[in-house]
Amino acid sequence: MTTHSLNARRLLCPLPVIRTQDKVKQLQTGDELEVICTDPGVMQDIPAWCRINGHKILSATQVEGEYVIVLRVGSQ
Repeated sequence: MTTHSLNARRLLCPLPVIRTQDKVKQLQTGDELEVICTDPGVMQDIPAWCRINGHKILSATQVEGEYVIVLRVGSQ
């Protein structure tokens, strides 16, 4: 398992989800991805995308105006 990070700051919907999807395609099952965003919509959009695509949200937090979502890549 490897942890990766994705900077999706200053991107508006749907770009954070698209960038997350593109990054996940490069990862292996079991890898973790930390996505850092400034668009509050990601708190609903990325978990919904994960449910549809078989990935697991490990945490979703707001820190000083940024939204940090950590997900585990499921089988693709």
